[in-house]
Order: sequence, then C-alpha cells, then structure tokens
Amino acid sequence: MPRKKKENYFTKDTENAIVRYNSTDDPELRAKIFSEEIYYPFYKLAENIIHTFKFYYTDVDGIEDLKHKIITLLLEEKISKFDPSVGAKAYSYFGTIVKRWLINYNNKNYKQLKKRGTFEEYETETVTIEEVEEQNSITLSDFIDNFVTETYDSLDLLFNKPADKQIADAILTIFRQRSDLEVFKKKALYIYIREMTDCKTPNLTAVINVLKREFYEKYYEQLDEGILTI
Repeated sequence: MPRKKKENYFTKDTENAIVRYNSTDDPELRAKIFSEEIYYPFYKLAENIIHTFKFYYTDVDGIEDLKHKIITLLLEEKISKFDPSVGAKAYSYFGTIVKRWLINYNNKNYKQLKKRGTFEEYETETVTIEEVEEQNSITLSDFIDNFVTETYDSLDLLFNKPADKQIADAILTIFRQRSDLEVFKKKALYIYIREMTDCKTPNLTAVINVLKREFYEKYYEQLDEGILTI
C-alpha cells in the first residue's frame, strides 16, 4: 500500500501566494503574505536541501542562521523574478536556486577552512568531515531516494486530480521499495500499480510521463553540476 503522505509544506497555494506577493506594491500586504504564507515554505525548503546534500560548511554560527541567510536571499533577490507564465513551478524554481547557491557557498567555505590547516574545531555534532567532503558526489541510489522525497512534497504542484496523486503516490512507493521488488518488467509493474490504485492504463501512462519529465530534469541537472556520480 502507498505510504501515508505527510502534509506538504510547499503547495500550489504557496505558489499562488508568491504570485500575489509579486503583484502588489503595498508593503503591509506584502509583509502579511510573506509571513503567513511564504516564510515557512522557504524555511523548510532551505532546511531540506541543506540536510539532504549535507551542506554543512558555513561562515555563520549554525544551520539556523544559514536557513535565514537563504530566506533573505530569496526574499531580497529572487522572489520578484519568479514568472509562472513561462512554465516555471515555484517549488522547482526556488529549489534549484537554493541548491546552486549552496553548492557555491559550501565549496567556498570548504576551501577557506582547508587553508587554515585543521577541521576539528569546525566539525558539527551530527556530521563528520568525511561525510561533508562527499556532499557533492551522491550515487544514483541516493539520487532516487532524494527524488522520491522531493516529489512526494510537490505532488500538489504536479497533479490537480486526487486520482492522479494516488497513482503518483503508488509509483513513488515502488521507487522507495525498489530493493524489495522481485520483478522489474514494465507490464508486471503496470499491473501492480493498477491493482494498488484501480486506475486505467491511459491515466497511469499520463502520470508516469509527468514523473519521467521531473526525474530526467533533475537527473541531468545534477549530472551536469557534478553532484551525481554514475
């Protein structure tokens, strides 16, 4: 059975709030929209990307300060540039910005620390230097795990119909449980998903095409940036 999906923090409502924020010049209304509808999604987006890719080299006092540094960047420099009319989805748009910024930020701080000759005083309680050095080199299995987690969080943005979300949830469950599968034939997996969701083949194919597009978009992006090793 598909896992019980946790409440999404970055939804279509978040994207609509960003559009409303950009469409008004009223500073009080902007402050209200940001504090009530945008701040928390930005905070969780920053938090998830930092911990998913182990971006732990900082020039601030702690991870909380880094999260707020990212939120400030998005608010002051990036939010006004978001344009849904060109086909951009807010979750992917801001997620890509945060990841690219953190790659440059993390690498810069790593080089600065390396020049000082010792790392011991900069280690955190939850991560070792060896783990941090591997933050830009994840395996295909790691990539799939990250893809599943991120896609679960953005189902509301990718699909409008509850039935399509249910199908996507079932597909992601198969991705997550791939090590336990005994067969990988396409026809067998289609039958398995139809049994889980009671869906028609055209609906299943349509959902798969959306997920394939998202998968390969992230796959080639991280491959080009040197994050993914295959």
